[in-house]
Amino acid sequence: MLRGAFGPGRAAGGVRDAVRLLIGRRARLRWVHLILGGALAMPYFLVGSVIIGPATGSTDVFGSFPLQLASFGVGLPIAAVSSLFPTARPLEAANARWLCGVDTDRIASGPARTWGERVRTAAWFTLHLGIGGIIAGMSLALPPFAAVLIALPAFAWLGGTRLGLPEVFDHSWALALAPVAGVASLVALAGCAAGCGALLARWAPVLLGPTPEDRLAAAEARAAELAVRNRLARELHDSVGHALSAVGLQASAARRVLDADPEFVREALAAIEETTRRTVGELDAVLGVLREGDAPGTAPAPTLAADLDGLLRRTRAGGLRVTARVEADPEALPPLLSREAYRILQEGLSNALKHAGERVAVDVCVAAADGQLEITVENPLSGTPSSRPGGGHGLRGIADRVRLLGGTAAAGPTPDRTWRLHVNLPMKGPA
Repeated sequence: MLRGAFGPGRAAGGVRDAVRLLIGRRARLRWVHLILGGALAMPYFLVGSVIIGPATGSTDVFGSFPLQLASFGVGLPIAAVSSLFPTARPLEAANARWLCGVDTDRIASGPARTWGERVRTAAWFTLHLGIGGIIAGMSLALPPFAAVLIALPAFAWLGGTRLGLPEVFDHSWALALAPVAGVASLVALAGCAAGCGALLARWAPVLLGPTPEDRLAAAEARAAELAVRNRLARELHDSVGHALSAVGLQASAARRVLDADPEFVREALAAIEETTRRTVGELDAVLGVLREGDAPGTAPAPTLAADLDGLLRRTRAGGLRVTARVEADPEALPPLLSREAYRILQEGLSNALKHAGERVAVDVCVAAADGQLEITVENPLSGTPSSRPGGGHGLRGIADRVRLLGGTAAAGPTPDRTWRLHVNLPMKGPA
């Protein structure tokens, strides 16, 4: 067991993980991000050198490492001030997403709107340029130095003094250790770059992440998108689902009485033609919303005022004996209420078509009383119910519509073996 835990395979895997951590794709991208920060820091470094030179009386700032560090330190506050502009945040956020590997939802994409967002952006920009400038300087200096150390033994025959090297390299042990020191410096550079890149990736969501207001706006946008999708799903289910159920039952009934009742067959075929024509128009209207860049379809949404009689006629053509009592004026209903009530009644009749059986009597009542529009659909549970795989979304769609309108709905069997759907919709209110 110990051999399996500490064997050659596990050791090789650990080496691969270490190499991936230091020079893997993510580490390389973060290194590029740091080098980019160093490049962005150069103009501010030059401005800092212009300030440090006269302040110290030096005419050669670049010849002194302490003065270079001072120039770099003076340039960073200038960089922080310049990043207070709103457009700095989207640019830095894009770099953090693409190069640091930070998840998109953890980084804000819009410009800074408040002073708090601007200050955090300035802190991030300063951190990016500061660490990036250090890593960029190391990336310029260490590789040539490491290359000299690695190649030094190959030129040992020339002699240390003849190469202008320190006298310590006159010793054989120093020449033997020079390549090791060169490789170690490269590993140290890769480790520093990987560590600094991971540090920036960790701080990016804190300094560039969305504020609570941004998260709330994103949640509201997502909720609005889901609401549109749910509404389209309801429309497709209620219109296309009802039409397919009705057409299937009408065709089945017409086939069975093809020779015995030609008049009924003609009515069923006419109803099939009318149903499919209307459904194609409704489908085009719904799909037009989904097509990006296309104008929505022009087919009007059906309402009680426009198509109540047609809905009842097409349902009767499917074999149901529908008795309807309309005690409300469909023309007086608000358009939204009339449209949603039509869909609710359509779904109730569709359920009767699918589950009540053939030649079953269905009672429909549409009435207005006390500021409420009442819709009732009743049918006996006796008979041979029609069945189809899937389904089960109709009552949930009715419940969604009723809830959005601020009404109530109840559906289920009654003690006298009758299925009853009863809906109350306020004629004024949340709709």
